[in-house]
Amino acid sequence: MVETVVVENDEQRLLLSEANNGDRSWRLNFEGFQLCSEQKKKVKLSSGIHDCYGVLGEEDNVAEYYQQQVEVLEGFTEMDALAERGFIPGMSKEERESLVKSETFAIRISNIANMVLFAAKVYASIRSGSLAIIASTLDSLLDLLSGFILWFTAFSMQTPNPYQYPIGKRRMQPLGILVFASVMATLGLQIILESMRTLVSTEKAFNLTREQEQWVVGIMLSVTLVKFLLMIYCRSFTNEIVKAYAQDHFFDVITNVIGLIAALLANYVEDWMDPVGAIILALYTIRTWSMTVLENVNSLVGRSAAPDYLQKLTYLCWNHHEAVKHIDTVRAYTFGSHYFVEVDIVLPAGMPLQEAHDIGESLQEKLELLPEIERAFVHLDYEYSHKPEHAQAH
Repeated sequence: MVETVVVENDEQRLLLSEANNGDRSWRLNFEGFQLCSEQKKKVKLSSGIHDCYGVLGEEDNVAEYYQQQVEVLEGFTEMDALAERGFIPGMSKEERESLVKSETFAIRISNIANMVLFAAKVYASIRSGSLAIIASTLDSLLDLLSGFILWFTAFSMQTPNPYQYPIGKRRMQPLGILVFASVMATLGLQIILESMRTLVSTEKAFNLTREQEQWVVGIMLSVTLVKFLLMIYCRSFTNEIVKAYAQDHFFDVITNVIGLIAALLANYVEDWMDPVGAIILALYTIRTWSMTVLENVNSLVGRSAAPDYLQKLTYLCWNHHEAVKHIDTVRAYTFGSHYFVEVDIVLPAGMPLQEAHDIGESLQEKLELLPEIERAFVHLDYEYSHKPEHAQAH
């Protein structure tokens, strides 16, 4: 989601007015390559069709290529706005406040629903004794705890301590998710072991009374319906956190349906179907969180940003000021959920220190206005033929 940044002080306005005046022929300009609105609609429609069918042919590859080019040009347009105005144009203050309220309501209603539905599924697990229902309840517990971790880490990151944590607490969130994923993997393995023990045991057959079956079916269908409605509601937002909640609701719909079907099949067909369903759900949970662990490990070890994003940063740096003669280095790497950026630009050797400092500082401020960037470092140089900085790291 693009955020609007308001120019707050006179010094920043003066800097922007100086940057906007004068000759712009030195800037990179991709306005002649922009597609019209009708062409963009055709590209998005074509890509949407082959995404739905999941079949890629030669025409689909061409459409995907043009869709990528449209996204690159849109990114350059965004950087042009930032270079010229010092902020990214977006919604008005009232529109942003209204959207934030709606997103907050969606998150709160999702959390409240998760707590109520988890309690209902715990009751269904106790009444039925079904391992598949228990495994589905474990997945709901996963949603509750992950929501709590996201809230706790967000609260921790909003209370900075510049003395103990001089570069912030952005790694709190992936670290919390790693700890939580380890716990959930252990619980999933416990479910698998218990299901395996049930499969090889000679204990009495799985059986639900009529009353138990009515309770279990009623609770699981109600939970599934509520989750489905929440999924549709949360998918109407563009906020990444709300979209993550929508994805969780969608997975809950799947696990609830599989758990209920496994319990009913075990009751009417074969006993072994209940522990098998539990094993399937446990493996699904472990796989989901293993992928989440890999994503968060990448954010902790400092993985490089995508090439398209580095292109946008390079484009912004070149169009920042006419005095920039060369761009030596552009790096962006993960630091928690955001990026650290390192930029080396080459300025004229005879430029006064004050002017060079102002150019570097204003570029740093522009980079840090991008919502994905936590901190930017701009290094000024007068030539680009030397060995790379921090040579030991290479």
